[in-house]
Amino acid sequence: MSRIFRSDEVRPGERVVVRRRIGRAHSDVIGHVKLFDAHRIEIAPQSVGGFPSSLPAVIVPREEIEVVKRLSPVTVRNRDIRAIENATAKAFPGIEHTWCGQWLLRAGDGITERSNSAAPLGPSAMFEPVPVEEIRDFYARHKLPAKILIPERIAKPAEQMARDWKLGPEILVMTRTLGVEKPETPFLFRIDDQPDQAWLDMYHFRGQPLPANALELLRTSIDGVMGFGRLEIQGRTVAITRGTITDDYLGYSAVEVAPEFRRQGLGTALGAHMLHWGQNHGATNAYLQVIASNEAGIRLYSKLGFREHHRHRYATLP
Repeated sequence: MSRIFRSDEVRPGERVVVRRRIGRAHSDVIGHVKLFDAHRIEIAPQSVGGFPSSLPAVIVPREEIEVVKRLSPVTVRNRDIRAIENATAKAFPGIEHTWCGQWLLRAGDGITERSNSAAPLGPSAMFEPVPVEEIRDFYARHKLPAKILIPERIAKPAEQMARDWKLGPEILVMTRTLGVEKPETPFLFRIDDQPDQAWLDMYHFRGQPLPANALELLRTSIDGVMGFGRLEIQGRTVAITRGTITDDYLGYSAVEVAPEFRRQGLGTALGAHMLHWGQNHGATNAYLQVIASNEAGIRLYSKLGFREHHRHRYATLP
């Protein structure tokens, strides 16, 4: 079991696997937590697909518990994880990208990890050694730190080596299927092929403004469709986002709401408009990324119908 994902405290309602020991035998119980205290854990066995069931809870005494591991909310397939990560890579291509075996090496502005990391996107990446020296050499040529994207499950060799690397925070990749009605909101929504200065002035990456070269990469053409959305009130841009459509996936990113207009429903309205835009441009599913500790962001995206699909982390090689 991985030790770099979902290591935080287990809470009621979450889907977990419990490895229990009875004498010399071991067995696993997978389901949703109903109770977890100093004496026992109670788990409702999952139904098909990893969804909650109404089956009676399995009670495992504390002394029989060997491992409790949090899982994704529902069952996901490795190929779906890979498909979403591939769509993301196409939406953030960087300046140069090249393949090294099963890994896509990307170099861009040196700031955002999505354009400046090696990603295990080949179908055999989970079975083959990580090309560490080739990755180091690539980023040394670009005078950038050697960073690796580690999506859970499809990059097992990298997960096993990660204990010796500097790890970034856990990032949730959340998804939803599209099939939405045109939203009715009191705000004026507009989307452009390219951002103007008002849009660029408002955007921050993890709370910090980006230099001009990094902002320029946001607007560089991609292998797909790109749009820069906003909400306006009395002619003023008060909320922004970037949408990309690659491989039939809408990528939803760069969400900002002006501080004085927060907690007024603008984030939800902006998201609803972008989902409808993506659907009208051929996307069938949508994804976004949010740091696992950003509880406010996770609540907002859950309101928009997104659910955690998988997690990934970035690691810097020593």
